[in-house]
Amino acid sequence: MRHTWRWFGPVDKVSVRDAAQAGAQGIVSALHHVPTGTAWTVEEIAKRQSEIRTGGLEWELVESIPISESIKTMSDDWKVHIEAWKQSLRAVASAGIFTVCYNFMPVLDWTRTDLRWETPNGARAMRFDLIDFVAFDIHVLRRPAAAADYSAEVIMQADRRYKTMSADKIAALSRNIGAGLPGSSDGYSIGELRQALARYAAVDASTLRANLITFLSEVVPVAEELGMRLCAHGDDPPWPLLGLPRVLSTEADYLEVLGAVDSVANGVTFCTGSLGVRADNDLPAMVKRLASRVHFVHLRNVRREEETTPCSFFEDEHLGGNTDMVAVIAAIVSEENRRKVEGRSDHQIFMRPDHGQEILDDLTRGAQPGYPAIGRLKGLAELRGIERTLAHKTYGLA
Repeated sequence: MRHTWRWFGPVDKVSVRDAAQAGAQGIVSALHHVPTGTAWTVEEIAKRQSEIRTGGLEWELVESIPISESIKTMSDDWKVHIEAWKQSLRAVASAGIFTVCYNFMPVLDWTRTDLRWETPNGARAMRFDLIDFVAFDIHVLRRPAAAADYSAEVIMQADRRYKTMSADKIAALSRNIGAGLPGSSDGYSIGELRQALARYAAVDASTLRANLITFLSEVVPVAEELGMRLCAHGDDPPWPLLGLPRVLSTEADYLEVLGAVDSVANGVTFCTGSLGVRADNDLPAMVKRLASRVHFVHLRNVRREEETTPCSFFEDEHLGGNTDMVAVIAAIVSEENRRKVEGRSDHQIFMRPDHGQEILDDLTRGAQPGYPAIGRLKGLAELRGIERTLAHKTYGLA
């Protein structure tokens, strides 16, 4: 695998040099300051490349070029925004970057109720508490018909929980759930979130999936022309939220979209953290079956607190949690070997140690939630050790 590291630009409190010292071979980044729906320019891309090179590494993969709500709903200026997305692809390719990760989650990106939950050993991790989330949906957001989405038992627990919440707890919960894309300054107030949800009143899962396929039908030919790989990140968490549909939560979801636009340029960002939240997702089996279209891998682990969908969960250590990380990496190494035999130029699959618990000096650094220095260093070292063992000619899959 090609070991990469996510960097949020000059505002990131974890530097590119930190990433290099941690063992990263390349950087994953984006132009977070460019408004969604606006084309990236060659000049801005070159500036970011220069910033990364100063730290001793290269910008190797884009994560992500945001997709506007207009595209997702196929409304307003959606055609203009798709053309801007195509222009961004051309600018990125001209800079020598040929892999672009994106997601198609409506309104909210990854959603957590607590960005720095304290684990039993004092580390801090991101957590999704289902009861807190339902309390927010019903009692804070006051979404019409919200109660219809939850069981009577969950609603009862949420009612009790809400009665114990302080004003500070409610404010923090609202900030965490309404946060925008990682690294961006976007975010939603309660009023803004209600307005954003209203745009999706007539958009169900079938419509959203059709809109994703329409988008891909437009941009994948451009990616093919440029020799690029596009890779879709799954929903996080992988179930409907706040009445919003989700369309990349299971293997069946991915297969439908990959089949509808059948091109190697239309690929997968296989996130073990996102997909691993569902107990019915068999990750080692999924990565084997999707392997030929996997262009990017996010390796992190989650601990489900219930074996139901939806459920509460937290982000565990990379080799902890419910996912069999050794089996997943074995499937990736096997796919890389298969591609080498085929003579594919993209035989090496990009990976990054996704998220990480805040430990040691991370606790005072104040980095982007989920993206600490030492927690990711630890994760990368562990993941790299598994890969090295599996690739060894005596013990592994070489």
